[in-house]
Amino acid sequence: MLGSQNRLRILTLFILLASLILISKLYFVQIIAGENFRLRAEHQYVEGGNLFDRGGIFFSTKDGTLVPAANVKTGFTLYVNPNQMIEYQNDFELVYQQLSAIIPINREIFFLRASKVGDPYEEITKHLDQDTVEKIKALKIPGVSATREKWRVYPGETMAAHIIGLVGYAGDEYAGRYGLERSYEKVLKRESDGLFVNFFAEIFSNIKTTVNNEGLDGDIITTIEPSVEAFLESELEKVTQRYSSDFTGGIVMDPNTGEIVAMALTPTFDPNTPGTASDASVFSNKLVEDRYEMGSIIKALTYSIGLDTKAITAKTTYNDPGCMILNTETFCNYDGKSHGSAVTMQSAINQSLNTGAAFVALRVGNKKFSDYMLKFGLDEKTGIDLPNEGNSLVSNLKTNRSLELAQASFGQGIALTPIGTVRALSALANGGTLITPHLVKEVRYKIGTSKNIDYPKAGEGTRVISQEASQDLARMLTEVVDRSLRFGQMRLENYSVAAKTGTAQIANPDGGGYYEDRSLHSFFGYFPAYEPRFLVFFFTYYPKEVQFASETLTDSFFNMTKFLINYYNIPPDRQVAPPESVSLN
Repeated sequence: MLGSQNRLRILTLFILLASLILISKLYFVQIIAGENFRLRAEHQYVEGGNLFDRGGIFFSTKDGTLVPAANVKTGFTLYVNPNQMIEYQNDFELVYQQLSAIIPINREIFFLRASKVGDPYEEITKHLDQDTVEKIKALKIPGVSATREKWRVYPGETMAAHIIGLVGYAGDEYAGRYGLERSYEKVLKRESDGLFVNFFAEIFSNIKTTVNNEGLDGDIITTIEPSVEAFLESELEKVTQRYSSDFTGGIVMDPNTGEIVAMALTPTFDPNTPGTASDASVFSNKLVEDRYEMGSIIKALTYSIGLDTKAITAKTTYNDPGCMILNTETFCNYDGKSHGSAVTMQSAINQSLNTGAAFVALRVGNKKFSDYMLKFGLDEKTGIDLPNEGNSLVSNLKTNRSLELAQASFGQGIALTPIGTVRALSALANGGTLITPHLVKEVRYKIGTSKNIDYPKAGEGTRVISQEASQDLARMLTEVVDRSLRFGQMRLENYSVAAKTGTAQIANPDGGGYYEDRSLHSFFGYFPAYEPRFLVFFFTYYPKEVQFASETLTDSFFNMTKFLINYYNIPPDRQVAPPESVSLN
């Protein structure tokens, strides 16, 4: 009797499971995949149509509203069947005139394709809307028809193009080729037969894998705030145009979480029409893929190490010789001059003296300084969720020679990716720990579930410097802005801003050494200085007829800073009258 009851229970469970599968399959066929199957039915009688579909990419505003960055548009492709146009073989001009009165059509292409007798399907033009197709159908021309299609569109056109990327062919495969389109390909692609299987895999297997490796179809929600992105792009364009730079880039990030709210490069491209780009190199993201000697913004890392090891304080003094000789090589301050016999560390960073940074590195000690610099993650990838992240070149940090370490202390002889630089500098802002820069915060699966992507926040990642050293450095960098940058003219009365400029000669790949007339300018800062909401980074490559980053990037940095303060309604962190402006030369 007990065996019969067990068999009955097993049979009942089997029937229930089968019913669940059938009901679920019906739901997916009718509701979730209904549009896809309808398009399949339409295409059964037409050669050459495609069933393209793909997940969406969304920006997110500061209040959480989603704005489409990449989606799929439905429309029609106009085609002809030459086999059904026999009566027009000697009078294609009449057909052409009727159609071109409704839509622009290339005359040569139309005549060529309409005359291919024996071919039942020749495309004439794509991306037509319903009203246009209805007008064409009303002509009732035999052999002229339309089939429904889908294609990828980018509503923002050039906005965030280097982040979003694009889709395209590599051989016979049509998939994401750059940006998030590529790095989240496994989420964004649509497998026509995989949806139902993926649904049950999610229910029954409960497999925990990384988002990029999940086979579930979904949409991705980015950290990009469209208004901030638009403002950043406008500032970058101003710099490039004004100084005829080869290119200019910028990043706005929350240093406490690693969320990138804006990232852009100019020149840029429109992913809707990639064929119009003058050079394929414009598609690459130089902020992630390439590396550069960043110059004096790296001094901020050097001074933080000096503060953390207690090798210096802001009041520590040194004798500035103007130039130093190490391992038979000479390097100098930007002006080649000595600035005194009792120069404080605060004055050295205010004036961006190379000898001051070298003094810090040598006082810390070669081995310890090298270890600290590498702890900032300079020798590793950041893990940003974009493809082709480059490696920084920091072998000079491993020589244990005083010359290379002194040069590295002021940003020379080591080449860093901009995103790696931003990650390291964020540790200065957030109290001393490394975070992971990222652009996607949520995946919303087509089956109705969603997944937030969590990254370590400030205080949870690898600690590089102490909270105390971070605060001491913030005071020093705020002093740079309040008293030195443009003679104190950039100080904000109600907000503390910690910032540093950088000007680096560009290495000559042919003859060795550096170009005398070419430089890279950089600028980074964070605010409010002691509890920062944002870190802003700018760089511009080979600006013309200008010498220092304080000239090229200061205005754009503070325009961006003021915009963020107002847009996010960041409360002031100080209410004191500004001190008298002092020039520290």
